[in-house]
Amino acid sequence: MESGAQSIMQDEIIFRSNYPPVQVPEDLTLPEFVLSNAEPYLDKVAFVDELTGKEYNYGEVTRDVKRFANALRSLGLRKGRVVVVVLPNVAEYAIIALGIMAACGVFSGANPNAHSSEIKKQVETADAKIIVTDGSTYDKVKDLGLPVIIQGDDRIEGTIYWDELLEAADRANTGIIEEKVHQNDLCALPFSSGTTGLSKGVMLTHRNLVANLCSSLFSVGPELIGQVTILGLIPFFHIYGLTGICCATIRNKGKVVVMRRYELRAFVSALITHQITFAPIVPPIILVLVKNPIVDEFDLRKLKLRSVMTAAAPLAPEILTEFEKKFPGVQVQEAYGMTEHSCITLTHGNPNKGHGIAKRNSVGFILPNLEVKFIDPEMGRSLPKNSPGEICVRSQCVMKGYYKNDYETALTIDKEGWLHTGDIGYIDDDGDVFLVDRIKELIKYKGFQVAPAELEAILLSHHSVEDAAVVGLPDKEAGEIPAACVVISSKEKESEEDIMNFVASNVATYKRIRMLQFVDTIPKSPSGKIMRRVVKENMVKNL
Repeated sequence: MESGAQSIMQDEIIFRSNYPPVQVPEDLTLPEFVLSNAEPYLDKVAFVDELTGKEYNYGEVTRDVKRFANALRSLGLRKGRVVVVVLPNVAEYAIIALGIMAACGVFSGANPNAHSSEIKKQVETADAKIIVTDGSTYDKVKDLGLPVIIQGDDRIEGTIYWDELLEAADRANTGIIEEKVHQNDLCALPFSSGTTGLSKGVMLTHRNLVANLCSSLFSVGPELIGQVTILGLIPFFHIYGLTGICCATIRNKGKVVVMRRYELRAFVSALITHQITFAPIVPPIILVLVKNPIVDEFDLRKLKLRSVMTAAAPLAPEILTEFEKKFPGVQVQEAYGMTEHSCITLTHGNPNKGHGIAKRNSVGFILPNLEVKFIDPEMGRSLPKNSPGEICVRSQCVMKGYYKNDYETALTIDKEGWLHTGDIGYIDDDGDVFLVDRIKELIKYKGFQVAPAELEAILLSHHSVEDAAVVGLPDKEAGEIPAACVVISSKEKESEEDIMNFVASNVATYKRIRMLQFVDTIPKSPSGKIMRRVVKENMVKNL
Protein backbone atom coordinates (compact mmCIF):
# COMPACT_ATOMS: atom_id res chain seq x y z
CA MET A 1 0.00 0.00 0.00
CA GLU A 2 1.32 3.44 -0.82
CA SER A 3 2.63 5.27 2.22
CA GLY A 4 0.10 7.51 3.94
CA ALA A 5 -2.24 5.72 1.55
CA GLN A 6 -3.97 8.33 -0.55
CA SER A 7 -7.07 8.11 -2.68
CA ILE A 8 -8.36 10.69 -5.12
CA MET A 9 -12.13 11.01 -5.20
CA GLN A 10 -13.62 13.68 -7.45
CA ASP A 11 -10.36 15.59 -7.15
CA GLU A 12 -10.35 15.15 -3.36
CA ILE A 13 -6.98 13.96 -2.09
CA ILE A 14 -7.54 11.92 1.06
CA PHE A 15 -4.85 10.21 3.13
CA ARG A 16 -5.38 7.10 5.27
CA SER A 17 -3.23 5.07 7.62
CA ASN A 18 -0.41 2.87 6.32
CA TYR A 19 -1.84 0.22 8.66
CA PRO A 20 -4.98 -1.85 8.12
CA PRO A 21 -8.29 -0.83 9.74
CA VAL A 22 -9.02 -2.06 13.28
CA GLN A 23 -12.31 -3.43 14.57
CA VAL A 24 -14.42 -1.28 16.90
CA PRO A 25 -16.91 -3.20 19.07
CA GLU A 26 -20.47 -2.14 18.24
CA ASP A 27 -22.25 -2.48 21.54
CA LEU A 28 -19.90 -1.64 24.43
CA THR A 29 -20.00 1.57 26.46
CA LEU A 30 -16.67 3.16 27.41
CA PRO A 31 -16.72 1.76 31.00
CA GLU A 32 -17.58 -1.74 29.68
CA PHE A 33 -14.89 -1.55 27.00
CA VAL A 34 -12.03 -0.49 29.28
CA LEU A 35 -12.98 -2.81 32.16
CA SER A 36 -13.55 -5.90 29.98
CA ASN A 37 -11.18 -8.85 30.61
CA ALA A 38 -10.41 -7.59 34.13
CA GLU A 39 -10.95 -11.00 35.80
CA PRO A 40 -7.32 -12.24 35.67
CA TYR A 41 -6.13 -8.86 37.07
CA LEU A 42 -8.54 -8.29 39.97
CA ASP A 43 -5.70 -8.21 42.55
CA LYS A 44 -3.37 -6.10 40.38
CA VAL A 45 -2.96 -2.41 41.31
CA ALA A 46 -4.66 -0.09 38.79
CA PHE A 47 -4.13 3.28 40.50
CA VAL A 48 -1.73 4.39 43.21
CA ASP A 49 -1.59 7.92 44.63
CA GLU A 50 2.06 8.98 44.61
CA LEU A 51 1.47 11.38 47.55
CA THR A 52 -0.60 9.24 49.94
CA GLY A 53 0.26 5.74 48.74
CA LYS A 54 -3.49 4.94 48.49
CA GLU A 55 -4.11 2.09 46.01
CA TYR A 56 -7.02 0.64 44.08
CA ASN A 57 -6.76 -2.74 42.40
CA TYR A 58 -8.80 -3.81 39.37
CA GLY A 59 -11.34 -5.62 41.56
CA GLU A 60 -11.96 -2.41 43.54
CA VAL A 61 -12.09 -0.22 40.44
CA THR A 62 -14.69 -2.51 38.81
CA ARG A 63 -16.74 -2.68 42.03
CA ASP A 64 -16.61 1.07 42.79
CA VAL A 65 -17.52 2.15 39.25
CA LYS A 66 -20.75 0.10 39.69
CA ARG A 67 -21.32 1.41 43.22
CA PHE A 68 -20.88 5.06 42.21
CA ALA A 69 -23.15 4.58 39.18
CA ASN A 70 -25.86 3.16 41.48
CA ALA A 71 -25.32 6.00 43.95
CA LEU A 72 -25.77 8.63 41.23
CA ARG A 73 -28.96 6.94 40.02
CA SER A 74 -30.28 6.88 43.58
CA LEU A 75 -29.58 10.64 43.77
CA GLY A 76 -31.84 10.98 40.72
CA LEU A 77 -29.24 11.40 37.97
CA ARG A 78 -30.91 10.72 34.63
CA LYS A 79 -29.60 9.86 31.20
CA GLY A 80 -27.67 12.64 29.47
CA ARG A 81 -27.38 14.81 32.58
CA VAL A 82 -24.00 16.35 33.33
CA VAL A 83 -21.89 15.89 36.46
CA VAL A 84 -19.02 18.40 36.77
CA VAL A 85 -15.92 17.02 38.50
CA VAL A 86 -13.63 19.68 40.03
CA LEU A 87 -10.76 17.63 41.40
CA PRO A 88 -6.99 17.43 41.12
CA ASN A 89 -5.55 14.09 39.95
CA VAL A 90 -6.56 11.60 42.65
CA ALA A 91 -6.56 7.79 42.67
CA GLU A 92 -10.39 7.79 42.54
CA TYR A 93 -10.67 10.10 39.49
CA ALA A 94 -11.22 7.43 36.83
CA ILE A 95 -13.69 5.58 39.09
CA ILE A 96 -15.70 8.80 39.40
CA ALA A 97 -15.63 9.56 35.66
CA LEU A 98 -16.48 5.99 34.59
CA GLY A 99 -19.16 5.76 37.30
CA ILE A 100 -20.85 8.86 35.90
CA MET A 101 -20.78 7.32 32.40
CA ALA A 102 -22.01 3.92 33.63
CA ALA A 103 -24.98 5.72 35.25
CA CYS A 104 -25.94 7.13 31.79
CA GLY A 105 -24.57 10.50 32.90
CA VAL A 106 -22.07 12.79 31.21
CA PHE A 107 -18.69 13.49 32.81
CA SER A 108 -17.38 17.08 32.56
CA GLY A 109 -13.97 17.71 34.15
CA ALA A 110 -13.10 21.21 35.33
CA ASN A 111 -9.73 22.61 36.37
CA PRO A 112 -9.68 22.89 40.21
CA ASN A 113 -7.21 25.80 39.84
CA ALA A 114 -9.62 27.77 37.67
CA HIS A 115 -11.16 30.97 38.99
CA SER A 116 -14.59 30.42 40.60
CA SER A 117 -16.19 32.51 37.83
CA GLU A 118 -14.73 30.13 35.20
CA ILE A 119 -16.06 27.06 37.02
CA LYS A 120 -19.45 28.74 37.38
CA LYS A 121 -19.54 29.41 33.64
CA GLN A 122 -18.80 25.75 32.87
CA VAL A 123 -21.40 24.47 35.35
CA GLU A 124 -24.06 26.79 33.91
CA THR A 125 -23.18 26.20 30.25
CA ALA A 126 -23.30 22.43 30.78
CA ASP A 127 -26.64 22.55 32.71
CA ALA A 128 -24.89 20.41 35.33
CA LYS A 129 -27.00 18.59 37.95
CA ILE A 130 -24.31 17.52 40.46
CA ILE A 131 -20.76 18.62 41.34
CA VAL A 132 -17.98 16.37 42.66
CA THR A 133 -15.10 18.18 44.39
CA ASP A 134 -12.92 18.10 47.52
CA GLY A 135 -12.68 20.18 50.69
CA SER A 136 -10.01 22.53 49.37
CA THR A 137 -11.99 23.46 46.24
CA TYR A 138 -15.47 23.49 47.84
CA ASP A 139 -15.49 27.28 48.31
CA LYS A 140 -15.40 27.76 44.54
CA VAL A 141 -18.62 25.77 44.00
CA LYS A 142 -20.60 26.24 47.22
CA ASP A 143 -22.83 29.02 45.86
CA LEU A 144 -23.85 27.29 42.62
CA GLY A 145 -27.05 25.83 44.06
CA LEU A 146 -26.29 22.19 43.19
CA PRO A 147 -25.78 19.06 45.30
CA VAL A 148 -22.05 18.67 46.04
CA ILE A 149 -20.31 15.33 46.58
CA ILE A 150 -17.08 15.69 48.59
CA GLN A 151 -14.31 13.24 47.76
CA GLY A 152 -11.59 12.84 50.40
CA ASP A 153 -11.49 13.12 54.18
CA ASP A 154 -12.89 16.62 54.66
CA ARG A 155 -16.32 16.95 56.25
CA ILE A 156 -18.42 19.95 55.22
CA GLU A 157 -21.96 20.54 56.40
CA GLY A 158 -24.64 20.31 53.71
CA THR A 159 -22.56 18.15 51.36
CA ILE A 160 -22.66 14.46 50.46
CA TYR A 161 -19.62 12.36 51.40
CA TRP A 162 -18.22 10.09 48.70
CA ASP A 163 -17.53 7.07 50.97
CA GLU A 164 -20.89 7.29 52.76
CA LEU A 165 -22.63 7.66 49.40
CA LEU A 166 -21.07 4.41 48.14
CA GLU A 167 -22.08 2.58 51.32
CA ALA A 168 -25.64 3.91 51.01
CA ALA A 169 -25.73 2.73 47.38
CA ASP A 170 -24.92 -0.82 48.52
CA ARG A 171 -27.99 -0.75 50.76
CA ALA A 172 -30.29 0.94 48.23
CA ASN A 173 -29.82 -1.49 45.38
CA THR A 174 -33.52 -1.96 44.84
CA GLY A 175 -35.91 0.30 43.03
CA ILE A 176 -33.27 2.34 41.19
CA ILE A 177 -34.28 3.10 37.62
CA GLU A 178 -31.70 1.60 35.27
CA GLU A 179 -31.62 3.25 31.87
CA LYS A 180 -29.93 1.53 28.94
CA VAL A 181 -26.78 3.28 27.73
CA HIS A 182 -26.15 3.20 23.97
CA GLN A 183 -22.85 3.81 22.20
CA ASN A 184 -24.16 6.96 20.57
CA ASP A 185 -25.16 8.51 23.90
CA LEU A 186 -22.97 11.30 25.27
CA CYS A 187 -20.47 10.26 27.92
CA ALA A 188 -18.16 13.26 28.24
CA LEU A 189 -18.40 17.03 27.92
CA PRO A 190 -14.87 18.44 28.20
CA PHE A 191 -14.52 22.18 27.64
CA SER A 192 -12.16 23.33 24.91
CA SER A 193 -11.39 26.61 23.25
CA GLY A 194 -11.71 24.88 19.88
CA THR A 195 -10.48 26.81 16.88
CA THR A 196 -12.15 30.09 17.73
CA GLY A 197 -11.30 31.02 21.27
CA LEU A 198 -14.04 31.01 23.87
CA SER A 199 -14.64 27.85 25.89
CA LYS A 200 -17.26 25.44 24.54
CA GLY A 201 -18.55 22.05 25.68
CA VAL A 202 -17.33 19.29 23.36
CA MET A 203 -19.96 16.52 23.05
CA LEU A 204 -18.22 13.13 23.01
CA THR A 205 -20.11 9.83 22.79
CA HIS A 206 -19.15 6.39 24.09
CA ARG A 207 -18.58 5.46 20.43
CA ASN A 208 -16.19 8.41 19.89
CA LEU A 209 -13.94 7.39 22.78
CA VAL A 210 -14.10 3.60 22.26
CA ALA A 211 -13.24 4.10 18.57
CA ASN A 212 -10.36 6.40 19.47
CA LEU A 213 -8.92 3.92 21.97
CA CYS A 214 -9.14 1.14 19.35
CA SER A 215 -7.21 3.32 16.89
CA SER A 216 -4.64 4.76 19.29
CA LEU A 217 -3.90 1.39 20.98
CA PHE A 218 -3.78 -0.57 17.70
CA SER A 219 -0.03 -1.21 18.03
CA VAL A 220 0.01 -2.46 21.64
CA GLY A 221 1.10 -6.10 21.59
CA PRO A 222 -0.03 -8.84 24.00
CA GLU A 223 3.42 -8.71 25.64
CA LEU A 224 2.57 -5.26 27.06
CA ILE A 225 -0.80 -6.16 28.63
CA GLY A 226 -0.55 -5.86 32.41
CA GLN A 227 3.08 -4.70 32.13
CA VAL A 228 3.05 -0.91 31.76
CA THR A 229 3.40 1.54 34.66
CA ILE A 230 2.34 4.98 33.46
CA LEU A 231 2.72 8.41 35.04
CA GLY A 232 -0.62 10.13 35.71
CA LEU A 233 0.56 13.75 35.88
CA ILE A 234 -1.25 15.35 32.94
CA PRO A 235 -4.55 16.69 34.38
CA PHE A 236 -7.35 14.12 34.27
CA PHE A 237 -9.91 16.90 33.65
CA HIS A 238 -8.21 17.17 30.25
CA ILE A 239 -9.59 14.55 27.81
CA TYR A 240 -6.04 13.32 27.12
CA GLY A 241 -5.53 12.68 30.83
CA LEU A 242 -8.81 10.80 31.12
CA THR A 243 -8.78 8.73 27.91
CA GLY A 244 -5.12 8.70 26.87
CA ILE A 245 -3.84 7.91 30.37
CA CYS A 246 -6.61 6.50 32.61
CA CYS A 247 -8.82 4.68 30.08
CA ALA A 248 -5.97 3.41 27.87
CA THR A 249 -4.16 2.04 30.93
CA ILE A 250 -7.27 0.35 32.36
CA ARG A 251 -7.95 -1.18 28.93
CA ASN A 252 -4.40 -2.62 28.91
CA LYS A 253 -4.48 -3.52 32.64
CA GLY A 254 -1.45 -1.42 33.51
CA LYS A 255 -0.88 0.76 36.57
CA VAL A 256 -1.29 4.55 36.81
CA VAL A 257 0.91 6.39 39.33
CA VAL A 258 -1.25 9.42 40.10
CA MET A 259 0.46 12.78 40.75
CA ARG A 260 -1.70 15.73 41.74
CA ARG A 261 0.89 18.45 41.18
CA TYR A 262 4.23 18.81 39.48
CA GLU A 263 7.30 19.43 41.60
CA LEU A 264 10.63 18.45 40.06
CA ARG A 265 12.16 16.43 42.94
CA ALA A 266 8.91 14.56 43.62
CA PHE A 267 8.56 13.93 39.89
CA VAL A 268 12.02 12.35 39.39
CA SER A 269 11.68 10.50 42.69
CA ALA A 270 8.31 9.03 41.57
CA LEU A 271 9.81 7.91 38.25
CA ILE A 272 12.47 5.94 40.13
CA THR A 273 10.50 4.70 43.17
CA HIS A 274 7.47 3.49 41.23
CA GLN A 275 9.58 2.16 38.34
CA ILE A 276 7.49 4.09 35.83
CA THR A 277 7.97 2.79 32.28
CA PHE A 278 5.91 5.33 30.30
CA ALA A 279 5.56 9.04 31.09
CA PRO A 280 3.23 11.31 29.10
CA ILE A 281 4.43 14.86 29.85
CA VAL A 282 4.40 18.34 28.32
CA PRO A 283 7.43 19.93 26.60
CA PRO A 284 8.24 22.38 29.46
CA ILE A 285 8.96 19.37 31.73
CA ILE A 286 11.33 17.91 29.14
CA LEU A 287 13.11 21.28 29.09
CA VAL A 288 13.50 21.20 32.91
CA LEU A 289 14.77 17.58 32.85
CA VAL A 290 17.44 18.69 30.40
CA LYS A 291 18.44 21.97 32.05
CA ASN A 292 17.80 21.78 35.81
CA PRO A 293 20.73 20.67 38.01
CA ILE A 294 18.30 19.16 40.58
CA VAL A 295 17.91 16.20 38.18
CA ASP A 296 21.61 15.36 38.69
CA GLU A 297 20.99 14.73 42.42
CA PHE A 298 19.38 11.42 41.39
CA ASP A 299 20.98 8.21 40.16
CA LEU A 300 19.37 8.13 36.74
CA ARG A 301 20.68 4.58 36.16
CA LYS A 302 17.86 3.42 38.45
CA LEU A 303 15.24 4.66 35.98
CA LYS A 304 13.08 1.97 34.34
CA LEU A 305 11.67 4.60 31.96
CA ARG A 306 11.31 3.28 28.39
CA SER A 307 9.51 6.19 26.79
CA VAL A 308 8.09 9.64 27.34
CA MET A 309 5.29 11.06 25.23
CA THR A 310 4.74 14.71 24.56
CA ALA A 311 1.66 16.25 23.08
CA ALA A 312 -0.21 19.54 23.66
CA ALA A 313 2.63 21.75 22.33
CA PRO A 314 5.48 21.45 19.83
CA LEU A 315 8.85 20.24 21.13
CA ALA A 316 11.93 22.24 20.08
CA PRO A 317 14.32 20.02 18.04
CA GLU A 318 17.42 21.08 20.03
CA ILE A 319 15.73 20.15 23.32
CA LEU A 320 14.90 16.71 21.90
CA THR A 321 18.58 16.13 21.05
CA GLU A 322 19.73 17.20 24.54
CA PHE A 323 17.11 14.97 26.19
CA GLU A 324 18.26 11.92 24.22
CA LYS A 325 21.87 12.60 25.28
CA LYS A 326 20.95 12.84 28.97
CA PHE A 327 18.49 9.92 28.96
CA PRO A 328 19.94 7.37 26.53
CA GLY A 329 17.54 4.51 25.84
CA VAL A 330 14.42 6.58 26.60
CA GLN A 331 12.28 6.97 23.49
CA VAL A 332 10.67 10.35 22.91
CA GLN A 333 7.27 9.77 21.33
CA GLU A 334 5.06 12.55 20.03
CA ALA A 335 1.35 12.57 19.33
CA TYR A 336 -1.12 14.99 17.85
CA GLY A 337 -4.79 15.31 18.70
CA MET A 338 -7.46 17.69 19.91
CA THR A 339 -10.35 17.52 22.36
CA GLU A 340 -12.82 17.52 19.45
CA HIS A 341 -11.36 14.27 18.12
CA SER A 342 -8.84 12.84 20.63
CA CYS A 343 -5.70 11.27 19.14
CA ILE A 344 -5.04 11.69 15.36
CA THR A 345 -1.38 10.74 14.85
CA LEU A 346 1.30 8.83 16.79
CA THR A 347 5.06 8.64 16.15
CA HIS A 348 5.87 5.16 17.46
CA GLY A 349 4.49 1.80 16.39
CA ASN A 350 5.37 -1.57 17.89
CA PRO A 351 8.35 -3.17 16.09
CA ASN A 352 7.13 -6.62 17.24
CA LYS A 353 4.11 -6.05 15.01
CA GLY A 354 6.19 -4.67 12.16
CA HIS A 355 5.00 -1.13 12.82
CA GLY A 356 7.43 1.68 12.13
CA ILE A 357 8.65 4.82 13.85
CA ALA A 358 8.00 8.21 12.30
CA LYS A 359 10.74 10.73 11.54
CA ARG A 360 12.14 13.01 14.20
CA ASN A 361 10.20 16.25 14.67
CA SER A 362 7.12 14.88 12.95
CA VAL A 363 3.93 14.27 14.97
CA GLY A 364 3.68 10.80 13.49
CA PHE A 365 1.63 8.67 11.16
CA ILE A 366 -2.14 8.64 10.68
CA LEU A 367 -3.89 6.15 12.97
CA PRO A 368 -5.97 3.28 11.52
CA ASN A 369 -9.65 4.01 10.67
CA LEU A 370 -8.98 7.74 10.15
CA GLU A 371 -9.13 9.82 6.99
CA VAL A 372 -7.04 12.99 6.80
CA LYS A 373 -6.79 15.72 4.19
CA PHE A 374 -4.86 18.98 3.97
CA ILE A 375 -6.79 21.88 2.48
CA ASP A 376 -5.83 25.26 1.14
CA PRO A 377 -7.32 27.59 3.83
CA GLU A 378 -8.22 30.22 1.21
CA MET A 379 -9.61 28.05 -1.60
CA GLY A 380 -10.77 24.99 0.34
CA ARG A 381 -9.33 22.48 -2.15
CA SER A 382 -7.41 19.43 -0.87
CA LEU A 383 -3.66 19.41 -1.39
CA PRO A 384 -1.15 16.71 -2.41
CA LYS A 385 1.78 15.45 -0.30
CA ASN A 386 4.38 17.92 0.94
CA SER A 387 1.95 20.86 0.57
CA PRO A 388 1.10 22.63 3.85
CA GLY A 389 -2.64 23.08 4.41
CA GLU A 390 -5.23 23.00 7.17
CA ILE A 391 -5.42 19.51 8.67
CA CYS A 392 -8.93 18.03 8.43
CA VAL A 393 -9.88 14.64 9.87
CA ARG A 394 -12.91 12.38 9.41
CA SER A 395 -13.64 9.29 11.51
CA GLN A 396 -15.93 7.80 14.14
CA CYS A 397 -13.97 9.78 16.73
CA VAL A 398 -15.19 13.22 15.56
CA MET A 399 -17.24 14.88 18.31
CA LYS A 400 -21.01 15.12 17.99
CA GLY A 401 -20.63 18.91 18.09
CA TYR A 402 -20.34 21.77 20.55
CA TYR A 403 -23.03 21.70 23.24
CA LYS A 404 -25.93 24.03 22.39
CA ASN A 405 -23.76 25.84 19.86
CA ASP A 406 -24.79 24.93 16.31
CA TYR A 407 -23.05 27.97 14.88
CA GLU A 408 -19.57 27.02 16.15
CA THR A 409 -20.22 23.35 15.30
CA ALA A 410 -20.97 24.25 11.67
CA LEU A 411 -17.74 26.27 11.49
CA THR A 412 -15.73 23.27 12.73
CA ILE A 413 -17.41 20.20 11.13
CA ASP A 414 -18.43 20.54 7.48
CA LYS A 415 -21.35 18.86 5.70
CA GLU A 416 -19.17 15.90 4.63
CA GLY A 417 -18.23 15.22 8.26
CA TRP A 418 -14.70 16.64 8.12
CA LEU A 419 -13.43 18.20 11.34
CA HIS A 420 -11.35 21.30 10.54
CA THR A 421 -8.57 21.42 13.13
CA GLY A 422 -7.32 24.97 12.58
CA ASP A 423 -3.76 23.61 12.44
CA ILE A 424 -1.52 23.86 9.38
CA GLY A 425 0.56 20.82 8.48
CA TYR A 426 1.61 18.52 5.66
CA ILE A 427 2.24 14.82 5.01
CA ASP A 428 5.49 13.64 3.44
CA ASP A 429 6.19 10.80 1.00
CA ASP A 430 6.41 8.23 3.81
CA GLY A 431 3.12 9.21 5.41
CA ASP A 432 4.61 11.17 8.33
CA VAL A 433 2.70 14.30 9.34
CA PHE A 434 4.47 17.56 10.26
CA LEU A 435 2.83 20.51 12.02
CA VAL A 436 3.74 23.92 10.64
CA ASP A 437 1.65 26.47 12.49
CA ARG A 438 -1.76 27.14 13.98
CA ILE A 439 -4.42 29.05 12.15
CA LYS A 440 -6.13 29.29 15.46
CA GLU A 441 -4.77 31.95 17.70
CA LEU A 442 -4.72 29.96 20.91
CA ILE A 443 -1.67 30.47 23.07
CA LYS A 444 -0.17 27.28 24.51
CA TYR A 445 1.31 28.22 27.92
CA LYS A 446 3.05 25.15 29.41
CA GLY A 447 0.64 22.96 27.45
CA PHE A 448 -2.44 24.83 28.73
CA GLN A 449 -4.71 26.53 26.22
CA VAL A 450 -5.10 30.26 26.68
CA ALA A 451 -7.66 32.00 24.47
CA PRO A 452 -6.66 35.55 23.46
CA ALA A 453 -10.36 36.42 22.99
CA GLU A 454 -11.06 35.72 26.67
CA LEU A 455 -8.15 37.85 27.93
CA GLU A 456 -9.02 40.66 25.51
CA ALA A 457 -12.58 40.68 26.86
CA ILE A 458 -11.25 41.02 30.43
CA LEU A 459 -8.82 43.80 29.46
CA LEU A 460 -11.59 45.69 27.69
CA SER A 461 -13.74 45.48 30.83
CA HIS A 462 -11.19 47.72 32.63
CA HIS A 463 -12.39 51.34 32.70
CA SER A 464 -9.06 52.74 31.45
CA VAL A 465 -8.54 50.34 28.53
CA GLU A 466 -9.68 51.53 25.12
CA ASP A 467 -8.41 48.68 22.99
CA ALA A 468 -6.37 45.51 23.48
CA ALA A 469 -4.78 42.62 21.64
CA VAL A 470 -3.34 39.47 23.19
CA VAL A 471 -0.79 37.26 21.43
CA GLY A 472 1.54 34.44 22.36
CA LEU A 473 5.22 35.34 22.46
CA PRO A 474 7.78 32.52 22.24
CA ASP A 475 9.29 31.60 25.59
CA LYS A 476 11.97 29.01 26.22
CA GLU A 477 10.42 27.58 29.35
CA ALA A 478 6.67 27.88 28.78
CA GLY A 479 6.56 27.44 25.00
CA GLU A 480 4.53 30.62 24.68
CA ILE A 481 3.50 33.35 27.12
CA PRO A 482 0.34 35.48 26.93
CA ALA A 483 1.41 39.04 26.07
CA ALA A 484 -0.81 42.09 25.57
CA CYS A 485 -0.74 45.38 23.72
CA VAL A 486 -3.10 47.88 25.32
CA VAL A 487 -4.37 51.28 24.25
CA ILE A 488 -4.97 53.22 27.45
CA SER A 489 -7.19 56.29 27.73
CA SER A 490 -5.07 59.47 27.82
CA LYS A 491 -6.66 60.69 31.09
CA GLU A 492 -5.65 57.60 33.08
CA LYS A 493 -2.64 57.06 35.34
CA GLU A 494 -2.52 53.20 35.55
CA SER A 495 0.80 51.49 34.95
CA GLU A 496 1.37 48.35 32.86
CA GLU A 497 1.67 46.41 36.09
CA ASP A 498 -1.71 47.67 37.37
CA ILE A 499 -3.41 46.35 34.24
CA MET A 500 -1.59 42.98 34.48
CA ASN A 501 -2.69 42.66 38.11
CA PHE A 502 -6.27 43.44 37.11
CA VAL A 503 -6.27 40.51 34.66
CA ALA A 504 -4.53 38.23 37.18
CA SER A 505 -7.32 38.82 39.71
CA ASN A 506 -9.87 37.48 37.20
CA VAL A 507 -8.26 34.36 35.75
CA ALA A 508 -6.49 31.09 36.59
CA THR A 509 -2.71 31.43 37.09
CA TYR A 510 -1.76 29.96 33.69
CA LYS A 511 -3.90 32.56 31.89
CA ARG A 512 -2.15 35.57 33.43
CA ILE A 513 -0.64 38.12 31.08
CA ARG A 514 3.13 37.86 31.49
CA MET A 515 4.06 40.95 29.47
CA LEU A 516 2.17 44.12 28.62
CA GLN A 517 3.01 47.15 26.49
CA PHE A 518 1.04 50.39 26.10
CA VAL A 519 0.59 51.34 22.43
CA ASP A 520 -1.20 54.08 20.47
CA THR A 521 -3.23 51.78 18.22
CA ILE A 522 -3.90 48.09 17.59
CA PRO A 523 -3.26 47.12 13.93
CA LYS A 524 -6.44 45.72 12.37
CA SER A 525 -7.48 44.40 8.96
CA PRO A 526 -10.18 46.17 6.88
CA SER A 527 -12.74 43.69 8.25
CA GLY A 528 -11.79 44.66 11.83
CA LYS A 529 -9.79 41.54 12.71
CA ILE A 530 -6.73 42.07 14.90
CA MET A 531 -3.59 41.54 12.82
CA ARG A 532 -1.86 39.38 15.39
CA ARG A 533 1.26 38.75 13.32
CA VAL A 534 1.90 42.52 13.18
CA VAL A 535 1.13 42.89 16.90
CA LYS A 536 3.67 40.15 17.64
CA GLU A 537 6.36 41.69 15.43
CA ASN A 538 5.86 45.13 17.03
CA MET A 539 6.07 43.69 20.56
CA VAL A 540 9.29 41.83 19.75
CA LYS A 541 10.75 45.04 18.20
CA ASN A 542 9.90 47.04 21.35
CA LEU A 543 11.43 44.52 23.74
